[in-house]
Amino acid sequence: MESSRSRSIRSLATVAAATGLGAGLGAGAMWLWRNQAEIATRRPINEWTFTHMDALMPTQEVPRSGAPRPLPRTARPLPVVYEYQGRRRTLGELHDATNTTGFAVVHRGVLVHETYPGRFAGPHTRFQLFSLTKSVTSILVGMALAEGDIGSLEDRVADHRPDLAGTAYAEATVEDLLRMSSGAGDEYLEDYPDPSATINDFERAVTGGGSLLAVLKRVPTTVPPGTRFNYSTLDTQVLGWVLEAAVGMPIAEYAADRLWDRIGAEDDAYYFLTRERPRTALAGGSLNATVRDLAKVGLLMSRGGVHDGEQLLPEGWVERARGAGVPHLEVGKLGPTGMPHYGYSDLWWTLGGERRGFTGLGIHGQFLWVDPEADVVIVKTSAWPTADDHERDAETVAALHAVVAYLEESR
Repeated sequence: MESSRSRSIRSLATVAAATGLGAGLGAGAMWLWRNQAEIATRRPINEWTFTHMDALMPTQEVPRSGAPRPLPRTARPLPVVYEYQGRRRTLGELHDATNTTGFAVVHRGVLVHETYPGRFAGPHTRFQLFSLTKSVTSILVGMALAEGDIGSLEDRVADHRPDLAGTAYAEATVEDLLRMSSGAGDEYLEDYPDPSATINDFERAVTGGGSLLAVLKRVPTTVPPGTRFNYSTLDTQVLGWVLEAAVGMPIAEYAADRLWDRIGAEDDAYYFLTRERPRTALAGGSLNATVRDLAKVGLLMSRGGVHDGEQLLPEGWVERARGAGVPHLEVGKLGPTGMPHYGYSDLWWTLGGERRGFTGLGIHGQFLWVDPEADVVIVKTSAWPTADDHERDAETVAALHAVVAYLEESR
């Protein structure tokens, strides 16, 4: 049977050759292996890799609902015009400028607009969501709290994962992890351009067969838990392990049973897994799902955690996601690992203001935008050429605000 490593190299080689980046691949298999992450995220290759992660990595499926329920659809034009950098622009210009691959708008529970500019994209395409996965993990943690599997937000990491005793994460609580405030790690843990950054050690362990636990054990404690925002995928990896220990099953199984089945997901999703055995999903970055099913996840949050009249999340859980009321998590106060137009709460990026909307975000331009006041959910998947891009992010924020305003004015 072909190994995951061999399959990954073969898939990357095929796509690299087809896109003109693969000269001399026969002699360069090891180079491909060592540089797979860089190659997979380049344009135009990333439009393929972000829709075919199951060809590159081991996976665990999140089966579609036993009773799938498509969103009602009423297609309508969205002649939205937004202003950015002193110029008025259309949604078509947004998609061109920000490498959109999939885009859907749900208003009052109805799918009113859907388009797939990506060359490998469509309604049943499963997109790599990167850190938008974190927001789904937050929902799953809320469900585990509602069902009593996690005792409280004050549960410590070491209470559920004794093997993490003695690490920088041991005394952090579930709430600390939800707020990216574990106290673990120096600033700039997620500096992707820096090869020595912790996130790149983490990524190399995921794709190269290394140990995630070993990476986590090297992270130092720098401040007391709960006192500083420091964006870190490692925090959510630890939270995912706490969740799995609490519920007694892998996160993919829990997501299938508690979320995907209940919301009537139309398509299978999947988490990609580490190559090292025992393989593990990335609670902070490896979910792949369709735009439509992700919109249903957003609708659950837009409706206060209620689906079909059933309260699936604890009372007040969505309110937490709209803003924590903690000074160092407010909009513009996150420090060097945040962005000035966002705050943070419960693995969601908050927008502040009177509306108190919020969004899930993933690198390379993944958005799950939720405005409960307008009952609007917007999903945008993208294939940015770089992991982070403040200009593309700011333009997307301007455009999505304009979409919400247009829907409110035209109702």
